Amino acid sequence: MTPLPTTAIDAGERIRAAGLRVTDSRRAVLVALGERPHVSADELFPLVAAQLPSTSLQSVYNALGDFVDAGLVRRIEPAGRPGLFELRVDDNHHHLICSSCGRVEDIDCAVGPAPCLTPSDAHGFAVRVAEVTFWGVCPACAEASALPSST
Repeated sequence: MTPLPTTAIDAGERIRAAGLRVTDSRRAVLVALGERPHVSADELFPLVAAQLPSTSLQSVYNALGDFVDAGLVRRIEPAGRPGLFELRVDDNHHHLICSSCGRVEDIDCAVGPAPCLTPSDAHGFAVRVAEVTFWGVCPACAEASALPSST
């Protein structure tokens, strides 16, 4: 797996390698995304703005869209939630989402080579990727719901 960019220099190299022009905004978005995987554009914006006060929410959305198109970032779309973005794009992994608090965890492909799931009828498609989302309750939410009410 490719290491996450931790500096603006690393981010600039990855952006350039993806065939995109390096800008301060793109670099700041990629560095912030390396610090907070599984984050929406709206959640990412304050992190980017802290490093680059002149940026806008629209520039964060634009950078993320460019990154997704270039294969540098993956967008996941959990049902009922805004799109989330992550840098882990070079493997076939899945996600586990807490239906209470929304916490997202990566789950490695359980069995077999990519796409690790074989449809019963592919209808002639050459399947390359399977996206699986597991829903459950994280340990913190399960523990909180098991506590007696204080009322």
